[in-house]
Amino acid sequence: RFRKRYNFLFDHDLPAEKEKLQKSIKKLKDPNAIEEAKNQITWIDKQLRSNPQKNVESEILRGHIKKEREAAKAGKRPYYLKKSEIRERKLMDKYNELKEAGKLDSFMEKRRKKNASKDHRFMPYRRDGGGA
Repeated sequence: RFRKRYNFLFDHDLPAEKEKLQKSIKKLKDPNAIEEAKNQITWIDKQLRSNPQKNVESEILRGHIKKEREAAKAGKRPYYLKKSEIRERKLMDKYNELKEAGKLDSFMEKRRKKNASKDHRFMPYRRDGGGA
């Protein structure tokens, strides 16, 4: 509800405040004030970045709750989504979105490279047996 009521802050006011802080950093001389302004900018970035993720999750929950209410009217017991199921649905939504945009192949390729680099990091390396 907070996000819904105060969305204007996230759409207009926070980006404007971020720009104002970035301009003020150039004028400031005090290192503590500069550090404080940078911290505020990172906080604003974090708030602006987290918004779409929370929206996706709330949309998934909203759709599920709507279906469950209809099922409850029909006399069925309610079923509550687990976090893993919410995560799974988010991934399915992202997959469908990427597929529609035609960006699925590049995304999957990046994911494969990322996982391969993780695997290489944990691979045992062969030691030289010259001491025997």
